[in-house]
Amino acid sequence: MAKYLVIVESPAKVKTIKKFLGPNYEVAASNGHVRDMPKSQLGIDIENDYEPKYITIRGKGDILANLRKEVKKAEKIYLATDPDREGEAISWHLTKALKLEDKKVYRITFNEITKNAVKESLKNARKVDMDLVDAQQARRVLDRMVGYRISPVLWAKVKRGLSAGRVQSVALRIICDREDEINAFIPEEYWTLDALLHVPGEKKPLAAKYYGTAEGKVNISSEKELNDIIKALKGARYEVAEVKKGERTKKAPLPFTTSTLQQEASKVLNFSTQKTMRLAQQLYEGVDIKGNGTVGIITYLRTDSTRVSEEAERQAREYIDSVYGSQYAAVAANEKKVSQKIQDAHEAIRPTDIVRTPFEMKDSLSRDQFRLYQLIWKRFAASRMNPAKYETTSVKIDGNGHRFTVAASKVIFDGFMSVYTEEEEKEESNTLIKGIDKDTKLEFEAFDYKQHFTQPAPHYTEASLVRSLEELGIGRPSTYAPTITTILARRYVVKENKNLYVTELGEVVNNMMKEAFPSIVDVNFTANMEVLLDGVEEGSVKWKSIVSNFYPDLEEAVQKAEKELEHVKIADEVSDEVCEVCGKQMVIKYGPHGRFLACPGFPECRNTKPYLEKIGISCPKCGKDIVLKKTKKGRKYYGCVGNPECDFMVWQKPSEIKCEKCGSLMLEKGNKLVCSDENCGHVMNRPNNPQN
Repeated sequence: MAKYLVIVESPAKVKTIKKFLGPNYEVAASNGHVRDMPKSQLGIDIENDYEPKYITIRGKGDILANLRKEVKKAEKIYLATDPDREGEAISWHLTKALKLEDKKVYRITFNEITKNAVKESLKNARKVDMDLVDAQQARRVLDRMVGYRISPVLWAKVKRGLSAGRVQSVALRIICDREDEINAFIPEEYWTLDALLHVPGEKKPLAAKYYGTAEGKVNISSEKELNDIIKALKGARYEVAEVKKGERTKKAPLPFTTSTLQQEASKVLNFSTQKTMRLAQQLYEGVDIKGNGTVGIITYLRTDSTRVSEEAERQAREYIDSVYGSQYAAVAANEKKVSQKIQDAHEAIRPTDIVRTPFEMKDSLSRDQFRLYQLIWKRFAASRMNPAKYETTSVKIDGNGHRFTVAASKVIFDGFMSVYTEEEEKEESNTLIKGIDKDTKLEFEAFDYKQHFTQPAPHYTEASLVRSLEELGIGRPSTYAPTITTILARRYVVKENKNLYVTELGEVVNNMMKEAFPSIVDVNFTANMEVLLDGVEEGSVKWKSIVSNFYPDLEEAVQKAEKELEHVKIADEVSDEVCEVCGKQMVIKYGPHGRFLACPGFPECRNTKPYLEKIGISCPKCGKDIVLKKTKKGRKYYGCVGNPECDFMVWQKPSEIKCEKCGSLMLEKGNKLVCSDENCGHVMNRPNNPQN
């Protein structure tokens, strides 16, 4: 009969861990959280020092009853929930729900589900760390206060079903700010100029890029400037002024953290953050390997540390040495220096055994599991290898006082790149300029020039949003995926071709949050709150002091918003469309997918049709009305009402003012008007009182 009980979170771990521990141990799962604050109320006793009210989560009664039976039989109980703040809090909740105060209870953690790691954790059993528990309680209580006090304001002022969140609302603000930046961006013209020069003995001409003069770089910002340079170079002799050879190294990448794994999986595998975390959880909890049974093949997936254990370091070095050669194995550990506290002294995300190559694991994994495991394995192997080395050549070519340059590089030692190449690196030039020296005679063949316009900052993708949240210190590894999932599910943001776009609903909610709750959506305020919460974890800050300082200001802002915020009527404007069923003027309503026209005679008349908002400007192609439309996913654009016969569309709002240079439509961008014809590029200030 088993003497010891081990309680884990996930049922997927039970079989694996039982196999490692043998017959003296019983292993049971809590299926995640067992207690939480009630859904029907705030669940925090404001009058009683902000004490949370915890109840058993609905549906967990049977699980707890079974755990209580196992507890009665056991001499010792080991709480083996996940090795982070949330896992620590679940262990604490289990001690309360199962009334374990008088029992022999120990907390164990392991960073990987392998036999050695699990057995080692039993030797290092400890008490539940109340600083970690309090850090999690503080987060949970703050999030509950923001969600339960602000969301009803949004329901009352906009529509039911909306929500606000401590991290979610800041993420929305960041996306909205980028959208505003893109809409206000004014493209600036610039030109590039290449001189195509014949090198003796070479079939292809050498393309030398215009740099400026020997004194410094010169930017070509208009066609006139370009023509002046070409004129000055007429009949010029092109001579090699300098040939400089050198060497540069490219450092191996760091092993993955939660954030960098989500970013790279998005870029390389086109996985959403949610999908990446789901697959990583499966690889961590264990997969059935032929001949070995169920084993966890990667380390814990929620981490912002790049640290690697000494044993894994040694094993990686031995593997690289034997498979690739001693010249590839790095001697010094490659680790990120960080200013902020690393969460829970975790390790980086890595394979639990580097000898399990992706090739060997392929038959044991699904296609997507394999692709993610391969990415993690290659990144970790590369992080333990020496830098790549390049031979570089740069050539300066002068003609009539103007300077052109050519640069090239060639890999002379591939180092870590023998295993892992990042997306950007794949475009690196590896062509060596052969046989060029100061005496090389160059013959001019032709100029190659192009007009360009500067581009605005790109729209956020899931990957770049995660990177921004991490850089700004907002949220923690476990929050990135659920935050993005929430703002997509609420339809504040839509995703098209990886890009995130704000919907009209998202704009309304963001503007309301900025007006009524500026500190909640303030990036610096939220980042400082994270620092305070880390202080709770370190034991230097009391969690209730954070909560008691935060709540009165929040409550004051809520009460003020309830009185002063105007209702946003995104629905029920009367349109100029007549209902063809009953003859009434149709009204504009707002549904989950945006505006639509509905008959006000509902429920007697249920006629609806798409809403097309006219902007009072005619289509330049066919003369019909231009209307405000939305893509299937909710992104706004302006198109012809005659679609699909007429395909006119633009992303920015057209102005009634025409371009004075070419006569095309002008588009509104902030306080400027920009010509819709990119080849024209004319920009002018918007009138003070535009009539559009």
